[in-house]
Amino acid sequence: MRVAAYEGYRTLRFERRGRVLRVTIDRPEALNAVDDDMHEDLSRVFDEINRDQACDVVVLTGAGKAFCAGGDARWLQSMIDEPDRFRAIAPAAKRIVFGLLELEKPIICRLNGAAAGLGATIALMCDIIIAADTAVIGDPHVRMGFVAGDGGAVIWPQLIGFARAKELLMTGEMVPAERAERLGLVNYVVPAAELDARVDAMADRLASGPTWAIRWTKTVTNIPLRRLAHELMDTSIAYEMMTNLTADHREAVAAFRDKRKPRFTGG
Repeated sequence: MRVAAYEGYRTLRFERRGRVLRVTIDRPEALNAVDDDMHEDLSRVFDEINRDQACDVVVLTGAGKAFCAGGDARWLQSMIDEPDRFRAIAPAAKRIVFGLLELEKPIICRLNGAAAGLGATIALMCDIIIAADTAVIGDPHVRMGFVAGDGGAVIWPQLIGFARAKELLMTGEMVPAERAERLGLVNYVVPAAELDARVDAMADRLASGPTWAIRWTKTVTNIPLRRLAHELMDTSIAYEMMTNLTADHREAVAAFRDKRKPRFTGG
């Protein structure tokens, strides 16, 4: 039996509980915001989990008070300063999405806090999402002068329909957990103090079920999403890369770092 060692990861932490593997996004001092290290870690971890014969169910969560707050401001600024850096991460951006959708094992998102941008995409591409009542989720790419190109345009319309998805993607609104449940973005909302018990119960239910029936049911159900992701991701990332060069994106990142409201000019 192959038991993955999960070596060389700089921003992810791994724990086993029987046949359940818990993966924790581990940059709590930065609200688990994505930087180069995390982007690379996320681009390879789901493939490794697929090959890990010692686990049947995955729980994905964040350390501290956030799930994943999207792109780290310094990381975004580095790609403004050196645009070729964005081009270099484009293949990894696709691998994150494809890795999630091609993971045969059921993955539960333990949504412990804010999930924004890529963090929201990762959460929403999990199979079952159990959220604390204090959590919020949204894709504020546009508020950063960015196209929602890292998977948001793929998954949001499939979960809540085009009208609601386009409104939320074009405004970048963050959605509180209870509204997210009503919209169909998450499966369950529970008091924060009960989050672990509810997640563990679901993980144990899946782990004690018929392994291959569960895996292959997920695989078949994800076929349309996988096809859609392959159709959209190249274009999505290309448009996001183009907005990396705009004046509005530069202004949004500067405003975020200065803690002020951005002044967009359409450039």
